[in-house]
Amino acid sequence: MVDFTDKANLNNIIELRNISQSYDGGQSFIMQDLDFLVEDKPSQGQFVVVLGMSGSGKSTLLRFIAGLQQPTAGNVLVKGKPVTRDNRVSMVFQQYSSLPWMTVLENVGLALKFRGISKKERDEQAMEMIETMGLAGHEHKYAQYPTLSGGQLQRVAIGRSLLANSEVLLMDEPFGALDVKTRLQMQDLLTSIWQKYHPTIVFVTHDISEAVYLADDIYILKSAPSKFAAHIHVDLPFNRTRETKREKRYIELVHQVEDLMVQVSEMG
Repeated sequence: MVDFTDKANLNNIIELRNISQSYDGGQSFIMQDLDFLVEDKPSQGQFVVVLGMSGSGKSTLLRFIAGLQQPTAGNVLVKGKPVTRDNRVSMVFQQYSSLPWMTVLENVGLALKFRGISKKERDEQAMEMIETMGLAGHEHKYAQYPTLSGGQLQRVAIGRSLLANSEVLLMDEPFGALDVKTRLQMQDLLTSIWQKYHPTIVFVTHDISEAVYLADDIYILKSAPSKFAAHIHVDLPFNRTRETKREKRYIELVHQVEDLMVQVSEMG
C-alpha cells in the first residue's frame, strides 16, 4: 500500500484525508479511509495521473476535489481550505462541456464574467488563452460540434479551466473520445501548457502509455473499497516530446506500470 506519512508535514495543495464513501448508509463502502496528498510546488507545479480499473473510484476522487460531491466521511482541502462554491476547482470532462449557445471567446472568458471583470479585459485575457490553445481564428464560432472538432472543443474546455484557475486543473479522461492522431496532439498540447503555466494537474486515464508520457507521479487505485495501492515516480526529463516515447526508460516505465496494474487488479 502507499504510505503518505512522509508527506504529512509538507505544504500540500490538495489534501484528501480519511475519505470514505457509502451509498447505503454505511452498510458497505466503495471508498474507505483513503488519503491523497499532492505537494504544492509553486512555479513548478505537478502532473499527477490516477490509474485504476473501472469502478475503482477515479472519477469520484476528482469530484471530491472539484467540490461536485461530498464524501460520506473525511476532509477535502485545496490550498489548506475546504472546497466551497466560491473556491471550486475547474474540471475537464471526457464529454464536451462547452456551452453551445456561446462562442469560443465567450466560453473561455466565462469565469472572468462571473467575477465581474469588464468585457474588454476578459476578452483580452480570453484571446490570449485562445491563441495559446491554438484556436485563433475560431473565437467567434459557436462552441459546438460539428462547427468545431472534438479536439477543438476540448481545447476550449482546457482554456476555460486554466483561465478560471491556473493553479489546479482536474481532468477526467479528457482525451478518451478523441481519435488517435488528435489524442497525440492533445497530449503534446497539455505538456506545453504544463511547462508554460506550471499548474498542478490531476489527470485520470485508462491509457498507461499516456500516463507515463504525461506524469510526474502515477498513483494506482484498487477497488472494493478504493485505496491507493501503488505509486510510481516517473523519472523522465521535464521537457518531453514524441521522441521520449522511443527511449528505453519510457518503455521500461510502461512495462512497470502494466505489471503493477495487473497486481493491483488481483488484490482482494
